[in-house]
Amino acid sequence: MTLDEILDRIYPLPESSKANLKKSIEEVSLPRNFCLMEAGKVVPSVYFIKKGIVRAYASAEDRDITFWFGSEGEPVVSMKSYVENNPGYEHIELLEPCDFYRLKTADLQQLYHEDIHMANWGRKFAERELVKTEELIISRQFKTALERYRDLMRNKPDLLKRVQLGHIASYLGITQVSLSRIRAEMK
Repeated sequence: MTLDEILDRIYPLPESSKANLKKSIEEVSLPRNFCLMEAGKVVPSVYFIKKGIVRAYASAEDRDITFWFGSEGEPVVSMKSYVENNPGYEHIELLEPCDFYRLKTADLQQLYHEDIHMANWGRKFAERELVKTEELIISRQFKTALERYRDLMRNKPDLLKRVQLGHIASYLGITQVSLSRIRAEMK
């Protein structure tokens, strides 16, 4: 996905504002299994996925709990680091080799101070991330694993082909055996 497409999905910017933003963005390529963000560390950048898939997870006792997948066009951000400049609680792991657009948070904050259009873009960015988080929480609280699986099939069908079943089961909050049963019932 192109940088312009990603930026415009968040909030359309005047060309001069977009040009200034693009000056602060660099492309990076990282290998599969790379840990893009680590829990307990401040993450000084926001990433936008050009190509690839990542997962966000938290470690609990002897297992990892996947709570989010990101793919092409989506931002990858530790909101705790972005908003408060404090260590985040999540790990972000690359499930495929990934190409990103990387933007240092300090550069982005400076642009917010200099340009009202950028400040509005930043507000829309944060609002979209808040809505995604709200949807995730509501889904976890009020939907069954089968309903969450159906949502995943409907909203991100490519993930089912590109992500290990163990990560999908963790995301759904079930065991791999339960996921196999759900998949068998749906056939």
